[in-house]
Amino acid sequence: MARDISTVGVVGLGTMGAGIAEVLARSGLDVVTVELDEAGVARGRGHLEHSTERALSGGKLDAPGREALLGRIRYSTSLSDLSEVDFVIEAIPESFELKADVFAELDKITRPEVVFASNTSSLSITEIGVHTARPGKVVGMHFFNPAPVLKLVEIVKTVVTEPNVVAEVVEFAERLGKVPVVIGDRAGFIANALLFGYLNHAVRMYEQRYATREDLDAAMRFGCGYPMGPLALLDLIGLDTANEILDTMYHQSRNRLHAPAPLLKQMITAGLLGRKTGRGFYTYDAPDSPNVVPSDVVSTVDSVPPRPVARVGVVGTGTMATGIAEVFAKRGLDVVLRARSLEKAQASVARVKKSLDKAVVRGKLSEEDAAAALARITPVTDFEALADVDLVVEAVAEELPVKQAVFAALDEVVRPGAVLATTTSSLPVIECAASTSRPADVVGLHFFNPAPVMKLVEVVSTIATAPDVVATASAVCQEVGNHAVHCGDRAGFIVNALLFPYLNDAVKMLEAHYAGADDIDTAMKVGCGLPMGPFELLDVVGLDVSLAIQRTLYNEFREEGFAPAPLLEHLVTAGRLGRKTGKGFKDY
Repeated sequence: MARDISTVGVVGLGTMGAGIAEVLARSGLDVVTVELDEAGVARGRGHLEHSTERALSGGKLDAPGREALLGRIRYSTSLSDLSEVDFVIEAIPESFELKADVFAELDKITRPEVVFASNTSSLSITEIGVHTARPGKVVGMHFFNPAPVLKLVEIVKTVVTEPNVVAEVVEFAERLGKVPVVIGDRAGFIANALLFGYLNHAVRMYEQRYATREDLDAAMRFGCGYPMGPLALLDLIGLDTANEILDTMYHQSRNRLHAPAPLLKQMITAGLLGRKTGRGFYTYDAPDSPNVVPSDVVSTVDSVPPRPVARVGVVGTGTMATGIAEVFAKRGLDVVLRARSLEKAQASVARVKKSLDKAVVRGKLSEEDAAAALARITPVTDFEALADVDLVVEAVAEELPVKQAVFAALDEVVRPGAVLATTTSSLPVIECAASTSRPADVVGLHFFNPAPVMKLVEVVSTIATAPDVVATASAVCQEVGNHAVHCGDRAGFIVNALLFPYLNDAVKMLEAHYAGADDIDTAMKVGCGLPMGPFELLDVVGLDVSLAIQRTLYNEFREEGFAPAPLLEHLVTAGRLGRKTGKGFKDY
């Protein structure tokens, strides 16, 4: 089939339809587009002219190439003009009734061997296909927006799709320069099924005032390297579109985590649909503009003066402790590094020196600055040596009894008014605070590994943390060049609470034999622009660490959807822990 395709019909000329038509014409195919009326045709033509004009100004097309591309596209308001096409792609709005009607009509107009593809992002291809006399020749062909730029195409087969049709559509997608992944007919397919649960979770966090929109978005950009934060991404997608996809997913899965957050419906009712209306979670300077209007809301953190910090204590000798000591020392703060033995303390300082030397070799630090930073670190073995510090950061093993013992010891020796911080990534900060006589002075400072590289720090307030302690933690982060985000004392804080349920969902998808690990990784990297696929990331983090975090989330929230995937538990039991053991979801 793919070899015989020379003319393709595209039904619908919205943003997606116009983008798909451009992709087809760029590949040398003749395209016949159909819209409801002349106004729709004019809008679609405008999309194409604007997009190709941008490609021209960006040097991705020359003038003759643009003229030839636009010349390969014809416009119509009648489906009957598709009678001679070799392949049809439908890209009309996400309404099952509308799509079913279009497919039933196309079935009467086109030749019997012509394959139909729907660009739906969430509706059942099986249910659409049964409205034709050729359900074996109906597939999903889900392009991602903007179609001329994003490479992923999800090819969705049903239980009756003919195998040769799937193979030929894959070949056709490759001919268009796309990266196809083949999957079964399930709401959300791969990318949306994993992405929208995560986005919905972020909306619920914002709805509960657990964190601000800015902090939620910054946490995922700085903590995970995502190109956009979840709320900014929802504004780009459109809140109405997101709500439709989530609602469809919920009706298939009955997973409460897919039930659209009530705030979404309220915002849609109020007309706050995101960028397209000029206002969603953020306010934009005009409809369809990417430019956010700065907020005039003053943070409570900014309104409280911080305590002065010049001398910092770090407790621990692991990777995180030495990384934090390096961060503080490089920014001019005196650091007292406490270890259980002099040998451990000296080994930690040696690791800091090695890291500083690497920075010098890479030209990121002068030899003089590296030497000065190293000289600011004093290794000690007694807690009493921390008596006069202004801030202590605990970075010992992620075991509550161990951390509680450290805080009890600090409480006895550290001067009144000093801030006591824990770097825990999953344990309750209040449990550490309760081991002291000064819970108001205790805060979470969750650095990310490697601390000298990762700019994010989650500042975690308990119900007892004093406002000026939060302000101090924030000010220190700013002073050392880190980006602080604020949240409450809840399992996972922001990043892990959003990241690990998404990773767990990916494991469940693999477990159900819905798609392979490589295809799922490809879908999330190519379709969503993520730096790593979920299985690559799980293997890097360590499956044992991932399982422990997922169990913590489940034990705190008792949310059925957070229960660790059995496959994850089985792999950990079998000793397949990821890269560190050479075997995880993949073999190394």
